[in-house]
Amino acid sequence: MDTRASIRQKPSRAGAVRLLENAGLPASDLTDAHMEDFFYSGTAAAPQAIVGVELCGSDALLRSLVVEPDLRAQGMGSGLVTHAEAYARERGAQVIYLLTTTAEAFFRSRGYMVTPRDIAPPAVRATAEFSGLCPASSAFLSKRL
Repeated sequence: MDTRASIRQKPSRAGAVRLLENAGLPASDLTDAHMEDFFYSGTAAAPQAIVGVELCGSDALLRSLVVEPDLRAQGMGSGLVTHAEAYARERGAQVIYLLTTTAEAFFRSRGYMVTPRDIAPPAVRATAEFSGLCPASSAFLSKRL
C-alpha cells in the first residue's frame, strides 16, 4: 500500500495523545511544539496512525509509532517510519534511535539493530522518553540513516 500521499504533518496534540494513550504508549510529555515533528494518517483531530521524531542534533529519536488495530498490516506503519526517517535525515540526523517494548521484530525487519543503552548519545539520553517515560526493560534500537 502506498501511504505517502496520505501522510500529513502536525496532528492535533489532543488527537495524538488519545491515540497514543489508547495504545498504552507514553504521551505525558508531548506539547504542541512536539507536533511539528509528528506525522499521521487520518484526520488531524482523529489520527488513525502516528509517528514522531525528536531531533537531537546529528541523532534523532523515533517515537510513538502506533496504527489503529483494525488498520494494521496494510503498510501504514512502514510508510510512516520511512517518512520519519527521511524527515530526520533531511534535518541532519545520521542515526535514528528508538525504544520499544512490543515492536522490536517490526523495527529489526526494517534495518534497526539492538543497541546497548549505555552508548546512547547524551542528547538522546536527555529526552523524556529515554530518561523516564519508557521502562528500562525497553529494547533500544538504532539505524544509520
